[in-house]
Amino acid sequence: MTPIQQLLKASSIHPEWEQPLGNALQSVESRYLQNLLSHPQWLPGSHQLFSAFRRDLSGCRYILFGESPYPRRESANGIAFYDAAVNQIWSDAGLSKAVNRATSLRNIMKTMLLAEGLLQPDKDGKITQAAIAQLDKQGLIQTIEELFSTLQQRGLLLFNATPVLHPARKPQQEARFWSDFVESLLQQIASHAETLPTLLLWGKIAQQITQLESAKAYPGLISEHPYNLSFIQNPAMQALFADLKILKKQPTD
Repeated sequence: MTPIQQLLKASSIHPEWEQPLGNALQSVESRYLQNLLSHPQWLPGSHQLFSAFRRDLSGCRYILFGESPYPRRESANGIAFYDAAVNQIWSDAGLSKAVNRATSLRNIMKTMLLAEGLLQPDKDGKITQAAIAQLDKQGLIQTIEELFSTLQQRGLLLFNATPVLHPARKPQQEARFWSDFVESLLQQIASHAETLPTLLLWGKIAQQITQLESAKAYPGLISEHPYNLSFIQNPAMQALFADLKILKKQPTD
């Protein structure tokens, strides 16, 4: 079994991704992939490297590119922006402590609250913990697992452009092993998907993907990184989350 076959099998990807993902991985050095299998101290580990691809390709409406995995084993799980160490979204004080400490996740939650009309900014333009605490959350999703499951149900694939965080190399160094992969992956998706998904490019690093030749055919939504407060009021992100309707539990959820 080749390193590519071993890694795809370990991640238990959806059958629709086997050919396009396998073809894209041909652009990654075989020796590098074999080294990942032989020295498993990197994150998120071989069993979660491609866990973003456990969802189908045919229902994929958006591809959200993150930067690299969380630097904590309990947090990194192969799905961009998904901190696996976080459980509950809400608390009596508003957002849970874990969510409130995670700047990007906190701002994404506030963007969704605004987009779905659940809250309005105060006179200073802020979404406060006190306002979130007063919100009736009975009909809302309750956990991070539910949040990301719903995102995937709405058609998002969330993948880090540099999917490996290696203890011996900085993310910028690791990225060079995966740059051709992203280009090839977009080519493969274009040849297999009936409709091209929209690329969600949050922040300067993700926006570099627009320079790839294969990305030019794709529709895209570009914004600042959700680490920035301005993300919350970004009109494009407001429109996106208003359409997706993530937070309110739906009858089919």
